[in-house]
Amino acid sequence: MVSSIFPPGCKRLSREEGLKELSPGQITFAVMARNFTNEPNRLIAASIGVAIPSDNMQYGYLSEYHPYGVKEKICGDYAEDLAAQMLATTLGVEFDSDTDWNEREQVFKMSGKIVKTFNVTQTAEGDKNGLWTTVISAAVLLP
Repeated sequence: MVSSIFPPGCKRLSREEGLKELSPGQITFAVMARNFTNEPNRLIAASIGVAIPSDNMQYGYLSEYHPYGVKEKICGDYAEDLAAQMLATTLGVEFDSDTDWNEREQVFKMSGKIVKTFNVTQTAEGDKNGLWTTVISAAVLLP
């Protein structure tokens, strides 16, 4: 079972670097967001948000978000904000949840406790003929 924890000491690899570490049939852990539709032209999105603490011996957070009708930038920012809020709460960073993401992001990073946030997001419009359309975003955790 995988939780939404970004493990201590974990580092981000590019897709190309990660693929070099995998072998066919290998079992991995992943945090995944997915969405699907068979409604013509319906916008779907799936995003993984990540918040990494400045102390790499502490854990960070991964969040999943999978809305309908939300554009890529807004979806990604929301997922990133979710992860950052979870981490900020754990680290005791005070913030105003009523402010927008850009303002909270600056507060989080200026605290010195959260070093990096990012997201991986995929969007698509449902097939015009009503065929099933699926989007997936995933954080694959390698041993």
